Amino acid sequence: MKMSDLVAQTILEMLDDHNGNAEIQRNELATTLGCVPSQINYVITSRFTPEQGYMVESRRGGGGYIRITRVHADNETLVMHLVNSIGDKIDKVTAEVMIKNLYRQQLLDRKLANVMMVALSDRALATAPQNIRDSLRASIFKNMLIATIS
Repeated sequence: MKMSDLVAQTILEMLDDHNGNAEIQRNELATTLGCVPSQINYVITSRFTPEQGYMVESRRGGGGYIRITRVHADNETLVMHLVNSIGDKIDKVTAEVMIKNLYRQQLLDRKLANVMMVALSDRALATAPQNIRDSLRASIFKNMLIATIS
């Protein structure tokens, strides 16, 4: 397991154990997991975003912490917020992270998440010119998301 995956998994377990709220001491968590604090920052900024259903609050200083809260909104609101956040282009890795988060939040079942992953893969888009793949991927992904709430 990659370090970023381990950090994310640890934070998700903390959220699950504390009803969707986790207060993290960045240096402590880094020491516990055997990584540098900047890796904790990277995971939080890339995987615990509002688009993925999280609110992050940071307090700096000696007793500083990072508080992550899982935001609960209705499915339609979350999906439309996600659709609006995608923009005109999305790369494969970002799309995969979003799909995994939707699955984790139980907004997609495993079968639909897998279909989306395959449909948005580089392999599925191989016949499209390289310079338009991310635009095509964004369009397909947004339409698939809208279809889930229709």
